[in-house]
Amino acid sequence: MSRAVPENDKGTTSERPRAVITGLGVVAPNGFDTDEYWDAVLHGRGGIDRVTRFDPEQYPATLAGEVADYDVRAYIPGRLVPQTDQTTRLVLIAADAAVRDSSLDPAALPEDQVGIVTGLSAGGLEYSQRELEKLWSLGSDHVSAYLSFSWFYAVNTGQISIRHGWHGPGGVLTGNTSGLDAIAQARRHVVDGLPVVMCGAVESAMCPLGWTIELTTGRMSTVADRTRAYLPFDTAASGYVPGEGGAMVVVEEAGHARGRGARPYSEIAGYATTFDPRPGSAREPGLRRAIESALSDAGVTPDEVDVVFADAAGVGELDRAEAAAVTAVFGPRGVPVTAPKTMTGRLYSGGPALDVATASLSMRHGVIPPMINVTDPVRSDQLDLVLDRPRETTVSTALVLARSDGINSAMVLTAA
Repeated sequence: MSRAVPENDKGTTSERPRAVITGLGVVAPNGFDTDEYWDAVLHGRGGIDRVTRFDPEQYPATLAGEVADYDVRAYIPGRLVPQTDQTTRLVLIAADAAVRDSSLDPAALPEDQVGIVTGLSAGGLEYSQRELEKLWSLGSDHVSAYLSFSWFYAVNTGQISIRHGWHGPGGVLTGNTSGLDAIAQARRHVVDGLPVVMCGAVESAMCPLGWTIELTTGRMSTVADRTRAYLPFDTAASGYVPGEGGAMVVVEEAGHARGRGARPYSEIAGYATTFDPRPGSAREPGLRRAIESALSDAGVTPDEVDVVFADAAGVGELDRAEAAAVTAVFGPRGVPVTAPKTMTGRLYSGGPALDVATASLSMRHGVIPPMINVTDPVRSDQLDLVLDRPRETTVSTALVLARSDGINSAMVLTAA
């Protein structure tokens, strides 16, 4: 049996400290900062195109959502450049942006009062491949000593800690749901008394090693037309397109944010995660229970939810399972459903974190960003998909979904 794990184990929502999001830092294929990204998703500008980081000609899949070239030394101290993978560089850029957006003064808090939780799915694959190629072709004397940590799952948490001098509780979670799970863990730290937590996920695996690993899933789209390659909930769905990027967010205790005059984007009101049953058991996947448990944790009923940010796998079987779970909870066409990741590709652990940032922006601006390219929904009688153009409406409660290898995570955000 799949077991739902709600976040709330410390009493009712009104009794415990409240965790709010006060800063967003976005790095995405269609926007190198939050404003650029938000403008892109509202206008349907995608960042999916033919891979440029390496020659994809020999591979069956040739499309990806790549972050545009940037001057790394304009964002990262020169001494860090030879030590860091693209993933870590993007994490540091996004974390810096989140701090600026929150107007938080890193020096204003004791160093042990700021926590850091990051998600990561693959590790520093690009750096690893480059150094392993040196090992094979030139010998061990040519391999950088920085390989010892540049690939490591906890490196992003560590580098943020060093950069900002924050030494509070830290951690790292793994898997494609971990961007969402990291934000939930930040909420737990706030409930336990920590005033500020930097959290989220940004990821990159745009190298032949990462590409080959992803191809083994059999779920990558091999369609060469960038407007038809990634079509979740469409009859022509043929798999997903991978991408790089994600979001880092500043999570604060609500009273702490109010005390310094911060304006929160949203509150992390509920969260739950479940496991799917054993394959072949004929039992229902765990996504519906994750949704119901997250709503219960938030004290929210289904009819109070204004939008669902879907996982949107782009794989027919998985899309149908997600549509069935959403319909079981909300009823046929009972809630608007969107997946702006159709413009970026699926960003590994960074995707759910970016969805949290997008949902928070949706609340602040009163608009639901659309999906693009989906023209023939599988079950238009099941899902009220937000297609082609934004939908202006009050967004007071949003549900963000993420799935990965039998794990289902759901988070409820409410207006702060």
